[in-house]
Amino acid sequence: MICPTCKNDMIVVEYHEIELDYCTDCQGVWLDSGELELLLESMNMESSHLFLTNILASKESKASEKKRKCPICGQKMKQTAIGREPETLIDVCQQEDGLWFDGGEFGQLLKHLADKPPQTPGSQEQVIAFLGEVFEARE
Repeated sequence: MICPTCKNDMIVVEYHEIELDYCTDCQGVWLDSGELELLLESMNMESSHLFLTNILASKESKASEKKRKCPICGQKMKQTAIGREPETLIDVCQQEDGLWFDGGEFGQLLKHLADKPPQTPGSQEQVIAFLGEVFEARE
């Protein structure tokens, strides 16, 4: 897959049955449709479907950065804010092909998710620790 930001090839990082596309140049992360839901389910978050539905249904945020094209369908993606203080602006394919996180934004999502209580002790911490190492989530 080609990175929608820097147009370079991305690598695939797999955790259980979840494949994340990662750009080693800009540190961006692409999640195909359904992968965020799988990630949230692996963290045993009972509200995973609601969280994803809210992202897909959210209105477009006003942003100064140029809109990116979806690496799957080629259409311009909408920019949506998730989380609060700080908000994280992500790119969402309007055809629901997937989500794009600029470098560092995926780590911000992980920090946002870490604030939600896990349903099974240890599951959330394992996923966040693994992804934090891979994508260099910073505090």
